Amino acid sequence: MKLGSFSVSLSVKDLEVSKDFYEKLGFEQIGGDANENWLILRNREHVIGLFQGMFEQNILTFNPGWDQHGRNLDDFTDVRELQREIRKRGISLASEADETSTGPASCMLTDPDGNPILIDQHR
Repeated sequence: MKLGSFSVSLSVKDLEVSKDFYEKLGFEQIGGDANENWLILRNREHVIGLFQGMFEQNILTFNPGWDQHGRNLDDFTDVRELQREIRKRGISLASEADETSTGPASCMLTDPDGNPILIDQHR
C-alpha cells in the first residue's frame, strides 16, 4: 500500500515550549499557525506536527498525495481505495472517508496497542 508521506502528530501541553525544544534538535517550522495551536516542523525528511489541545494521544499520520516535503505527487493511492484495502485485510476503521466523495478526506484506525493512525488526504 502506498500510504503517502509520514509524520508524527504530537499532542503537546505547551506549543511554544515544544517548538523551542524541537528547534534545538534541528527542526524548522514549515507550516501551521500558532494562533490556532498547531505547527508543522521538519528536519530533513522527518516531519512532526505539534498540536496543543486538539487531541489526547499522539497520532501516526500518513498523507496520500504528498511526498515527504509536502509536494503533490502525480501518482498516489486515494484514501478511499486505501480504506477499502485496509478493510479487505481485516482491519476495522475507527472513522471512514465517504466512499461517494472525491478529493480531501481521511480515515482512522488503531493499532493493536491503541495507537491511532490517521490517513489524511489533503487533495
